[in-house]
Amino acid sequence: MEVKMKYYDKIGFWKDDVEIRPGVFRSEVIEKYYSGDVLENRQYWNSTEHQSDDLSVNNKISIIADPYLNDNLGSIKYATFMGVKWKVKILDIKYPRVIFDLGGIYNGIDA
Repeated sequence: MEVKMKYYDKIGFWKDDVEIRPGVFRSEVIEKYYSGDVLENRQYWNSTEHQSDDLSVNNKISIIADPYLNDNLGSIKYATFMGVKWKVKILDIKYPRVIFDLGGIYNGIDA
């Protein structure tokens, strides 16, 4: 695949055990910055029963995995791209790279 542009933005990881003070834990999204390549950059409108259609993307982002990403692949919730948080639909693991297929807009925590 041809690299069209570079990626540098946040990946959101769902964590159930974040200690906010000694002995007190809560669930939240932890964001970490990653860099890589945008392999595909396509947007489309999903026809819905709502008044306006929903915007989705079919983007592929390739990043080099670090130990944190490797240990938390199952807790990835979204990738931020062009100022919007997008759901991660598919992870294609090709070490040392991980390729993210993005989908619809991520609207909040849905652990």
